Amino acid sequence: MNSDRPDWTATTLSYPSTSMTAWAPSMAAMYGDRPAIVDGDRVCTYRELDERSAQFAGALVAAGVQPRDVVLMHLGNCAEFHVAYYGALRVGAAVTLVNPLQPEPGLRRQIEETGAVAAVTQPQQLDTLLGATVGTNVALIAVVSDEAVTTGTPGTVRFDDLLAGHPPSFAPVPMSGDDVAHIAYTGGTTGISKGVRVLHRNVLGNVTQMCGWRAGHRVVAGPDGLVSLEPIEGLNVAGVVPGVGSTIVVSPLFHAHALINTSFLLVCGLTQVLSGRFDPAKMLEQVEKYEASYITGSPAMWHALATHPDVASRDLSSVRVVASGAAPIDHVTLENLERAFPNARVAEGYGLTEGTCVVTTMPLVVGSEYRLGSVGLPIFDTEVEIRAQGDPSVVLGDNERGELWVRGPQVTDGYLGHPEITAQQYVDGWLATGDIAYRDADGFVYIADRAKDMLIYKGYNVYPRELEEIIVTHPSVSTAAVVGRDVGAIGQEPVAFVVPVAGAEIDADELKAYVAERVLPYKKIRDVVVVATLPTSAAGKILKTDLRDRVEGASANR
Repeated sequence: MNSDRPDWTATTLSYPSTSMTAWAPSMAAMYGDRPAIVDGDRVCTYRELDERSAQFAGALVAAGVQPRDVVLMHLGNCAEFHVAYYGALRVGAAVTLVNPLQPEPGLRRQIEETGAVAAVTQPQQLDTLLGATVGTNVALIAVVSDEAVTTGTPGTVRFDDLLAGHPPSFAPVPMSGDDVAHIAYTGGTTGISKGVRVLHRNVLGNVTQMCGWRAGHRVVAGPDGLVSLEPIEGLNVAGVVPGVGSTIVVSPLFHAHALINTSFLLVCGLTQVLSGRFDPAKMLEQVEKYEASYITGSPAMWHALATHPDVASRDLSSVRVVASGAAPIDHVTLENLERAFPNARVAEGYGLTEGTCVVTTMPLVVGSEYRLGSVGLPIFDTEVEIRAQGDPSVVLGDNERGELWVRGPQVTDGYLGHPEITAQQYVDGWLATGDIAYRDADGFVYIADRAKDMLIYKGYNVYPRELEEIIVTHPSVSTAAVVGRDVGAIGQEPVAFVVPVAGAEIDADELKAYVAERVLPYKKIRDVVVVATLPTSAAGKILKTDLRDRVEGASANR
């Protein structure tokens, strides 16, 4: 532990000897008739979430689903997602998450790899699922629909009809912390998407860490296995206040970041307002209407939100935490956020599916500082090391760049069906993240780039993220992404894709000169491509593979 770090960072948490099977009844015991989910005009209380998830659990058992079977979550954000998720965990089943827009071949591969026996879906993607399940183990498909479901396929039933007749109580099946809770597929932006085995102790551990770091409370389990919250003595956190406020959910729940945040915020008693597709005016309206205290998203979303004209007319004073991930926040967007949400702390963080969700994040303890460009400190009970690329036995010192390695209760169990890759990335309890990072003398972590994104030009390492952070300081640039273009034996040269600020025009030569004045010669931008938008994943990450394909295509056509 670095001696310059404040004492509170050495706080060690206890991790309850229970599992996520107890989550729904625990939350009902704590919050009862408080609204848990707002989905359009529908309101589901914590008690109703417990009762409906119990009914879903009973329906799964009646359909023959056993502990350690797998249930496929094939739907977008809706109240039924939460009901099915907590209900499946309640019977000891694992859930596997999938983007409902996944084409049939990829969906079928995931079903076959996980051995899923049941699925929850919606009418708009039902046909794709039906095609993907032919000849697989899937024997039950629950369709979230207001209309009757008639497919002619045995085992396909309307979600509400499936729950009908089952009692609103179901004793959670006892599961070990080493049992699988999620099979969460990595984003697949490069290479073949792989299923990560996320254990019950990983989910419970990361949620416990977040409750401590962002709410100042510890998670404790009673004799009945149900969990509750207790304040951590001496830890004054300017973050989530249990039982107060709400969160506006725009990120897809099938993504690990949103799903783990949901379990953290629900156990802290915050109402989940499902907002649908991101619309800045709508989100600002909901922040005011539901007195949101915690909002989470990506820098692209924050830029659109904080610069929207409705900011001036909405009461946004309830927001205490703006949590951000996926990419760094530039200083202009940060300043806009601080003006838009005057009572909020901005909490940039870093995480990955292989680390369940959160690994490092900006502190929210009263009196702690914000460091622009950093992804914060390692969350409680988390160790990080910066190791030399190519020789992980060498641990680097302060401000030296290398690969980020992580150890902690949130480090998952490896990849489903990929023992060789697991052995390479999971070593003696440590996880090799594949990210290039460095740490300052106070322990704050800075992500330089993905290892696969780093360019080598004339023998020098060029980090696209560093260039992107410079480009977005130009007054005409809204967002930017830098990728490499092959230039033969000398390596790759940086090409910038830039989105202009509304009403602005970008002069490519002037922008290249602007960057050149601020970097060493080998880091200069060699080309600028002006685009209306950057391609992003559902989680808000820029899809650099798409941009590389575009660069390669342009080079091939020369």
